[in-house]
Amino acid sequence: MGLHFGDLAKVRHVITFTLSPFEQRAFANFFSKGIPNMFRRISSNVLTVVPPFAFAYLTYNWGTREHERLKRKDPAMYENDQ
Repeated sequence: MGLHFGDLAKVRHVITFTLSPFEQRAFANFFSKGIPNMFRRISSNVLTVVPPFAFAYLTYNWGTREHERLKRKDPAMYENDQ
């Protein structure tokens, strides 16, 4: 009754390959190759990712500080009030 999960439909002129669940290794070479590869990828993309985020953070920080500064009242304007 219908196809089971993982059983693909037969399509003409399309070759499909499957791998037995017993042959799959989810974390094969994770510590020996995966972690160094992660550091290599991060280090290769640092110069393209960090500058825009740093610029956005500095702009947001400057805008917040400037808004707080402009929001304050000038005490010299209220010296003659009673």
